[in-house]
Amino acid sequence: MKKVLITEFMNLNSISTLKKKFKINYDKNLWKDEKKISNIISEYNGLIVRNKTQVNKILLDKAKNLKFIGRLGVGLDNINLNICKKLKIHVQPATGMNADAVAEYVIGSSLHLIKNISLLHNETKKGLWPRTSFTSRELKGKIFGLLGFGTIGKKVCRLAKNFGAEVVSFDPYISPTVQKKFNIKLLKFNKLIKISDILSIHLPLNNETLNLINFKTFSLMKKKPIIINSSRGSIINETDLIKAYKKKLISGFALDVFKKEPVSKDFYKKIDSSINCIITPHIAGVTYESNIKVSDFIAKKLINFFN
Repeated sequence: MKKVLITEFMNLNSISTLKKKFKINYDKNLWKDEKKISNIISEYNGLIVRNKTQVNKILLDKAKNLKFIGRLGVGLDNINLNICKKLKIHVQPATGMNADAVAEYVIGSSLHLIKNISLLHNETKKGLWPRTSFTSRELKGKIFGLLGFGTIGKKVCRLAKNFGAEVVSFDPYISPTVQKKFNIKLLKFNKLIKISDILSIHLPLNNETLNLINFKTFSLMKKKPIIINSSRGSIINETDLIKAYKKKLISGFALDVFKKEPVSKDFYKKIDSSINCIITPHIAGVTYESNIKVSDFIAKKLINFFN
């Protein structure tokens, strides 16, 4: 019987399904012990992870029997894909399975921030009555800029249009057919960040996108936009983000992903109740429903791979 190691949380019903076909070792906190994973990985034919387990060269050098890696999510920057390819290890992301959850997070954050709800909440909680202290705005009529127009970007587009927003995107890989289907404007990067009222990031992390949003980029944003990042933390320079907010180059931000996770003290100590922001612990794609979909998807792919 093939053996499968699961190092992060997964839906228990999906694990029960896998147990009918494989010998399963499930420990949702095992990702914290890289040494232990490295010591036992040679025993396993399959590995299921989220984004915390570092499937790097050190681990893969010891994974003598590994043939399948299932990623309970989309991003693959914690997995060394080049080595996996050389070793003929199949890497399977759960593409699209948590897209609804992330898209809802983006729209929810947009509404929260454009209406200054955090600031209004904090002031009201103090016993004040800030009814005229902050300007609350509507999503309708605003320009919603999407950096990346993949599965999640498309879902955000549909939701934003339901609120009456105009959606524009920067994505050099969009085909004319897709552009026509979604009725969106494709813009160059500098043009998009210049005209957007809300800017949502949906890009992979690579050499081209690392620190893509930095102080120079913020300086080009003419409409003091809301920034939302539910993609990968290092795409935004966090130091420059705080600086841009304090210099009023942007009017708020929502971060679900960070350069270092959990969030480093150096960053969160800069956040106080006077900042119009939302910071969450990488949960945009993690809902009750998405966990079931992601887990079932990877379980089925694993079973089919070894059948």
